Amino acid sequence: MDTEFWIKRWENDETGFHLDDVNPFLPRFWPQLQLPENSQVFVPLCGKSLDLRWLLEQGHTVSGVELSPLALQQFFTEQGFTPEIHQNRDFEVWEAEGIRLFCGDFFRLIPELLGQPDVVYDRASLIALPPAMRADYARHLQSLAPPPAPRLLITLDYEQAQMDGPPFAVSEAEVRSLYAENFRLEKIFSEDILPENPRFQQKGLSRLDESVYLLHPAG
Repeated sequence: MDTEFWIKRWENDETGFHLDDVNPFLPRFWPQLQLPENSQVFVPLCGKSLDLRWLLEQGHTVSGVELSPLALQQFFTEQGFTPEIHQNRDFEVWEAEGIRLFCGDFFRLIPELLGQPDVVYDRASLIALPPAMRADYARHLQSLAPPPAPRLLITLDYEQAQMDGPPFAVSEAEVRSLYAENFRLEKIFSEDILPENPRFQQKGLSRLDESVYLLHPAG
């Protein structure tokens, strides 16, 4: 899986991972982070998620990173925002109305460009990556948003042999192996959502567990 894979997914409108509404877990569990207004939220691999707009409406500033320029174009058009676009090192930066999105490779984003996020919201980035990339992802995310920035993380878990990702299966054990050194993990929700997802039933899955974690800085 490489940059071209995701660029083609957007160009071919193969974006089944995109939700046509705000993720229901976001308004349900976001208050548990107890963040002040005007916190800076970082959303890796953000696509054109409507969660970005919801976070903005809570009084936060929002930063994200996304490979596909088409995804960013669609986001700003659909939200009725007119972005200012400029180049900064390896990234084309789209900004409007308190939202700043970096178009480029997550792994090339550096703290000097991003600034210091107050919190990370990961709904669809960890599960978008194959196993070989996830440890590098967690390490790089740690460099971009070190503690005390907490995380709200949403994962999927299923029998990986039953379906090729993405989305990939990420178990609770793997979440703990990736983050337990720097965070205290609190699993606040888990449910088998396969009955409500016929497209995954058609792929032959026997279960599809969606879980929500709060990651609090350790110490």
